[in-house]
Amino acid sequence: MINRSKISEYCTGTTGLRMCGRTACTLAADEVSRASQYRDRGGQRRQPRWKDGDSDKYRPSYNKSPQSLSPVLLSQRHFVKNAPVDECVLAVMRWGLVPAWFKENDPNKMQYSTNNCRSETLLEKKSYKDPLLKGQRCVILADGFYEWRRQEKDKQPFFIYFPQTQGPVHVKTEDQDEGTPCKEDLQTCSSEEGSVDQKEEDKGDHEWRGWRLLTIAGLFDCWTPPSGGDPLYTYTVITMDASPNLQGIHDRMPAILDGEEEVRRWLDFGEVKSLDALKLLQSKNTLTFHPVSSFVNNSRNNSSECLQPVDLQAKEPKPSASSNMMMGWLKSSTHPKRKESDIGEVKQEGHTRETRPEKQLKTAGPLQQWLQGANKKPRTN
Repeated sequence: MINRSKISEYCTGTTGLRMCGRTACTLAADEVSRASQYRDRGGQRRQPRWKDGDSDKYRPSYNKSPQSLSPVLLSQRHFVKNAPVDECVLAVMRWGLVPAWFKENDPNKMQYSTNNCRSETLLEKKSYKDPLLKGQRCVILADGFYEWRRQEKDKQPFFIYFPQTQGPVHVKTEDQDEGTPCKEDLQTCSSEEGSVDQKEEDKGDHEWRGWRLLTIAGLFDCWTPPSGGDPLYTYTVITMDASPNLQGIHDRMPAILDGEEEVRRWLDFGEVKSLDALKLLQSKNTLTFHPVSSFVNNSRNNSSECLQPVDLQAKEPKPSASSNMMMGWLKSSTHPKRKESDIGEVKQEGHTRETRPEKQLKTAGPLQQWLQGANKKPRTN
């Protein structure tokens, strides 16, 4: 019998035996839609809509853990039988796959963890093989994910995300190497040019110029209680060997889809069969990262302090341009739906305490601006 306490440890970064399960997604529902623009088979740019009612279920969070609700992108055909396969829709799903064949009436009675699944063994386990062969592929959306590096006596958390660049996020220049941070002069949008959000409001539903969301490959399933009731949509994050630049943190990482074409092919189960889709899952140096405070270790902590870069006393390089970009994006975000309340306080175990930034870097630029300007405490799932 599997020890549930051990499963909990695997998901909170205290054992190092499995990839940790923690992400952040701080955009408002309409921002997630705009940041998730995709191209269909004909090359036409499309903006996905939310599945009916799901935009109200979604809650932004700096610290999402398994069993919480996350935004996922998938083919509309999974919900509407006559919809084009290459038409995408946004939905909210619970993290931790519950197989359609699960016989208990309570999904929490599952005796094993399905938060992650290994890309190497997808076809060996029924829980993942069934949805894979049915084309139930999805893309989990996040600002980034957290991972813990084992040290002598404790673990150091890092926030890992796509390098950020100026301009529409779908543009990929030929002379930019994978994983190369953008140039150091990215003092974006907070002065004479106006804020990122103001630009986007002016542009309406056009190209998204804000934070580039991580696009993580996943599988989903739909479970209905045997005794009857509403269906429950859940997902699992596909993991693989870490890319060379992340191996110093952990030996595993989520399977990242880099660019619109990879996202399109992963989701288009009509054109791209399962075995061909698996070929998209390759280890590439496409991500960047910065160290953060152990404040994020407690999943109940949900404020911008989770993302703040910290100074590891010269053990780590200085803040990258991409971390600067994040700071700017947080500060310049003035969207009313993202500013639900003051994040100067964090509720923890029924109590309220003020946040205490530990060894925060005096980082100028986009990341600092984003963190300082968000001033919200996202609702938890």
